[in-house]
Amino acid sequence: MYAEINMATEALRAENPDSIEALSREAESLKARLSEEKAKLNDLDYCVIGQRLESLQNFNIKPRRTLKGHQGKVLCMDWSSDKRHIVSSSQDGKMLIWDAFTTNKEHAITMPTTWVMACSYGPSGNVVACGGLDNKCTLYPLSMEEDPATKKKAVATHTSYLSCCSFTSSDHQILTGSGDSTCALWDVENAQLIQSFHGHAGDVMSIDLSPTETGNIFVSGGCDKVAMVWDMRTGDCVQVFDGHESDINSVKFYPSGDAFATGSDDATCRLFDLRADREVNCYKKDSIIFGCNAVDFSVSGRVLFGGYNDYTVNVWDALKGTRITILYCHDNRVSCLGVSPDGTSLCTGSWDYTLRVWA
Repeated sequence: MYAEINMATEALRAENPDSIEALSREAESLKARLSEEKAKLNDLDYCVIGQRLESLQNFNIKPRRTLKGHQGKVLCMDWSSDKRHIVSSSQDGKMLIWDAFTTNKEHAITMPTTWVMACSYGPSGNVVACGGLDNKCTLYPLSMEEDPATKKKAVATHTSYLSCCSFTSSDHQILTGSGDSTCALWDVENAQLIQSFHGHAGDVMSIDLSPTETGNIFVSGGCDKVAMVWDMRTGDCVQVFDGHESDINSVKFYPSGDAFATGSDDATCRLFDLRADREVNCYKKDSIIFGCNAVDFSVSGRVLFGGYNDYTVNVWDALKGTRITILYCHDNRVSCLGVSPDGTSLCTGSWDYTLRVWA
């Protein structure tokens, strides 16, 4: 297919060398003009505005619980809407449901493969989804009376590993991202594909849905170093953001839905604004040389947490762009993290087989 397109392009170029070159020049000229117009709107640097704010004082967060039970690297975690339960998935092929208050394991679900790379709680708190090297996303209804595995249901299938999944505003639809470079929206009841999203040139590593009331857009980040914003209704990519120099491992919307943060293997986190259509902040230090695997905001949006390969969590002032503190929390890389829905706790997961709850 591509060979035919290339042949047709070469034939067209041979027939109309001048027109092809003219169109290329015009395209470059339009790109330059767009960049100039965007630069005119960039009247004040985000960090300069942030300096007017008072620094965050007495930022005190400590480890309160350690969740032990996985026999392999923890790869993903998600909070339940009840602000108490956590689902985690691991390289050991297990998905565990935890009570974060008591550290008890309420469910242990064994998957058909190892490397369960994605897990997510449904908005109701009564269902979880997970997947990984099996290329599938499987749902498990949660009940204290029955083993969740007896009611499991495969709702999504990709042509490569499942890297991430997230329910929409209800338990009836789920969004997935995959190593096959696509994202997809699925109907849970019928296990049918509703919409597919093509555009990434590498593995999709992370997705996040907009927290706005309409909730019709989501952002994805991948190994092609770009973040893409999609319209779920049409399947169209509506914005593309570049700037990272390596894989994007994590994307997370700002609480207002007007911006999102990314964490990358290039050892930086960045903040991209949808309205300004550009990067507005970069969180980095010369001393940070290890990649960032996971990002999340505090409920207010003032604080950005980043989990890194050097076993730490860097805590950033999202507005000033400065580091507030470092959490020395694990004995191996921090692979995932998430702030609880009420903003009172932070959970971190690591390749050291444990999760920790901070408050």
